[in-house]
Amino acid sequence: MNASESSSSAKVQWVDITDDHAGQRIDNFLITFLKGVPKSLIYRLLRKGEVRVNKKRIKPEYKLCDGDQIRIAPVRVSEPKPDALPSAKLDKVSSLEKHIIYEDKVMMVINKPSGIAVHGGSGVSFGVIEALRALRPQERSLELVHRLDRATSGLLMVAKKRSALRHLQDQLRAKTMRKQYLALVKGNWTAKRRAVQAPLLKLEQTTGIRAVVVSDKGKPSETRFRIMQNFADATLVEASPITGRTHQIRVHSQYAGHPIACDERYGDEGFDKKMKQAGLDRLFLHAFRLSFTHPVEETTMQLEAPLESKLLKLLKEMKGA
Repeated sequence: MNASESSSSAKVQWVDITDDHAGQRIDNFLITFLKGVPKSLIYRLLRKGEVRVNKKRIKPEYKLCDGDQIRIAPVRVSEPKPDALPSAKLDKVSSLEKHIIYEDKVMMVINKPSGIAVHGGSGVSFGVIEALRALRPQERSLELVHRLDRATSGLLMVAKKRSALRHLQDQLRAKTMRKQYLALVKGNWTAKRRAVQAPLLKLEQTTGIRAVVVSDKGKPSETRFRIMQNFADATLVEASPITGRTHQIRVHSQYAGHPIACDERYGDEGFDKKMKQAGLDRLFLHAFRLSFTHPVEETTMQLEAPLESKLLKLLKEMKGA
């Protein structure tokens, strides 16, 4: 992508689209390119024909092609607010640097700590993606490939280029990317139950908090489970989601009668109390293994992130007991 003027200019801008942005909707492209411009103004520019592709009017859903030339009429872009991105010097932001376990020219994989959201919003000033953008200001196209719940730790993929983002998300849709989690659940999981297939329906509560329930009106969902270790009144299981619904592993575990330890939304109060007394202060759900095809090299990759020390310590104590 080449632009003849900076995005803070009030002059006509010409942008040449390369393969890296091919396939992206024009409205989403402009929202990123014209930082500081309200979405309402961007849609007004499109509606009035003040944004043209190859000299023609286009609709917001138009998908860009390699070689397209965009003309953007003069628009005054407000300078980004100082707090638009967190400071790279903030301890919470700078500490993410040591959690990056893989990085190359087109992507990175981070071992996200529990308690950090993947993006800002809903009362969270910033998340992993905003922090990474602050740490890597030269990388203008950082985007999340997928998401993890705020309370869940583990492997999180971030694309540096639009082409890598498309390639990796295509793998997710085709179910050729494999994600494996470790979860400590209540009770003794029966070896006969190797999968949970239950449709999930996402509910938006008045508070804005998401809640997911098993419902015939929901979307087909499947999680496969494997017993890793048995304890007196708990089981460490490996969970492999076949579909990628919100809170899927958490709800499927609850539905099977084995809620995950210290799950504030779908957990068991008595079990959680016992786990907290044993020293657990977070949701015991960790994305520990990721298998995928590299978006450029086309090689098969498998990355792993071990459980953090306090979770390993808890398992050791439970085994001893």
